[in-house]
Amino acid sequence: MTEREAFIALLDTDEPQKSDAIILLEGDGFARYKKAVSLYKSGIAPLICFSGGFDDEKSGAFTYEKVKPLILEAGVPEKDLILEDKSKNTYEQAIEIMQLAQQNNWKRIVLVASHYHSYRAFLTFLCVQKLKFPDLIMDMAAVKDLDWYEETDWGRRIDLLASELDKIEVYQNKNNVASYAEGLEYLKWKKQKQERY
Repeated sequence: MTEREAFIALLDTDEPQKSDAIILLEGDGFARYKKAVSLYKSGIAPLICFSGGFDDEKSGAFTYEKVKPLILEAGVPEKDLILEDKSKNTYEQAIEIMQLAQQNNWKRIVLVASHYHSYRAFLTFLCVQKLKFPDLIMDMAAVKDLDWYEETDWGRRIDLLASELDKIEVYQNKNNVASYAEGLEYLKWKKQKQERY
């Protein structure tokens, strides 16, 4: 088994624990907010932070202003929403969220992304986390009930998955994404830490 295969298998079984914030990563249209709302309503964390300020519906980047009404309609009060809209890509999201985590003394966060994006998102956040906030614990809550073959303006998720795996290789060479080995090491560290809230 390769390190990539092992990392994917382990991240796919990651279960979010009680945390300080749910980080709803912009992208894939309206496909992700329900997962964040579900986690919030189950008591995983007391707030949802929408991360992303890229406005391009053709690529699936729906802004906070477009997603927020749906979150409110689903029963999350506005006082429990935070907006991070400086970031324009996943790496910038990781930088901005690490700053918010430090400012708010968050100890644990849950990342919400579509299944196809979860691997690169997690490795990107890990790359920034180890430099900016090494004690922060991160869980992954991938949205797994989406249609892999649905035709969207930004492509089919099965094709986007292939693109994401290619991007991981490219961005690792730029030191913007952690390696699969680092991902495996982090997941092992997290399991051993046994930190509970």
